[in-house]
Amino acid sequence: MQRAIVHMDLDTFFVSCERLVNSQLKGIPLIIGGGVRGVVSSCSYEARKFGVRSAMPMGMALRLCPQAKVVKGDMELYSKMSHTVTEIIQENAPVMEKSSIDEFYLDLTGMDKFFGAYKWTNELGAKIEKETGLPISYALSINKTVSKIGTGESKPHGHQEIPPVGVHSFLSPLPIKKMPGVGDSTFRLLSRVGIRTIGTLSEMPVDVLQQMIGKNGTDLWRKANGNDDSPVVPYSERKSIGKERTFSSDTMDIKEVKGLISGMAENLAHQLRQEKWLTSTVVIKIRYSNFDTETKQCRVTYTSADHTLARVALELFDKVYSRRMRLRLVGLRFTDLVHGTYQMNLFEDTAELINLYQAMDNIKNRFGSDAVGRAVGFNFSR
Repeated sequence: MQRAIVHMDLDTFFVSCERLVNSQLKGIPLIIGGGVRGVVSSCSYEARKFGVRSAMPMGMALRLCPQAKVVKGDMELYSKMSHTVTEIIQENAPVMEKSSIDEFYLDLTGMDKFFGAYKWTNELGAKIEKETGLPISYALSINKTVSKIGTGESKPHGHQEIPPVGVHSFLSPLPIKKMPGVGDSTFRLLSRVGIRTIGTLSEMPVDVLQQMIGKNGTDLWRKANGNDDSPVVPYSERKSIGKERTFSSDTMDIKEVKGLISGMAENLAHQLRQEKWLTSTVVIKIRYSNFDTETKQCRVTYTSADHTLARVALELFDKVYSRRMRLRLVGLRFTDLVHGTYQMNLFEDTAELINLYQAMDNIKNRFGSDAVGRAVGFNFSR
């Protein structure tokens, strides 16, 4: 049976949410992000015409488009609207995967005929826009790769169907940058040898690509030829992540306990970023030597930044540790999770800090989570 996979993407999601609550922002260059030393989290199409892009330093963005209106961003609003769209799709689609706060995959395989699936998708898209006021783009095709590229080519506020017989002619003329998984380094490497379109990539001997870019070469070659058997994974919201440590002997060494909490926060925040989660609630747990257990929690703006989460966790510990008694256990948990990418939550942070996080994450991904860390928690949590 031929697969029928839909990719849906809410157009300039943060911008669209802000315009829902403030109509005066419509039609003007709009940038969502932090202060002058921060980065652009999202921007309107009006701002993009001046060269503004997501993850660009705010100072550069304002030099390109000095007339732009800058809005700090409201993750509570974005999370609420994302949840609303998720519920609408879940109520209607047989299988849905939520790949980020504003992107969804649907598996409609077996739903009537292929044309029937596209008609059904159009009706769902119209329903989402009517009930939320958010513009959405989408595409239907035979797999996740082709449908995602199709959505990108449909933006803004468009949709299309790429049937099986049209996949090759659709993909071939497109730049390789359009392919998911082709980052800047891979793009530069392929461009240097004259591979600039998906069609050219699809015609390359697969063993040559493997030699050039490693095991990822085979995957890119298959996708360039319209082959992608990755499944649509049914969505289930993860509620929390956490760590606990039971001491080998009960302790009153507060320096050790706080170092442990800081290390836990750093490791858990790294896990959040790797799995593309943001948290809005920090929970600290302690157990005294007499087995009395106490917890305290605090709401925060959605984030995956360990310097923020560690600070809140330590503040909570100071509040919950109210007896001069030895501790048997300490735990840290982040709850009320939503999907979000790394830049989405750092509205107040500088480009330098974001670059530091990315560098540390790269080291941890390559050499393990214990390879690098802040000195305050490094010795206690490893």
